[in-house]
Amino acid sequence: MAKRELPTPEELRNLLRYEPETGKLYWLERPLEMFSDEWLGKSWNTRFAGREALTADNGHGYPFGTVNYNRLKAHRVIWAMVHGEWPKGEIDHINGQRDDNRLVNLRCVTRAENARNRARMKRNTSGRTGVYWQGRCGKWVASINGTYLGIFERFEDAVAARERAEIEHGYHPNHDRTR
Repeated sequence: MAKRELPTPEELRNLLRYEPETGKLYWLERPLEMFSDEWLGKSWNTRFAGREALTADNGHGYPFGTVNYNRLKAHRVIWAMVHGEWPKGEIDHINGQRDDNRLVNLRCVTRAENARNRARMKRNTSGRTGVYWQGRCGKWVASINGTYLGIFERFEDAVAARERAEIEHGYHPNHDRTR
């Protein structure tokens, strides 16, 4: 089956209204010429025009919906509508809230940059990403991006080493936040 072509930013702006202050999308009323018959057009407009759009949860906290038979994430649609082109990279939610699609909370980044603004993993036991207890030697170890930063007697020293490395590697200040 051939992949459907994404709607153009102009098409999106003809179908949706975006509120940058709230981050919400709303369906616009559609001209009846867009439908195969008048009844379908009136029915669609009665049901959807003016209502919030792309509100389903994809199971990972990102709102999504269907536009012209394409399943699309709301934050990517918003980027395309505002910037006039589909994002080339990933869209990072700066504050980590996946359903906060206010324009001030969105930035287009590479996968690596997006990973530098990640929340602490749920399975983390030390309370700090990249710092862990090495039971064999009874000391704290710090690492970043697979690079060993050192072994430390005190947890605070391991955390300080990790924080220095985060600055050197361009990590976002929100990195390692609790959800």
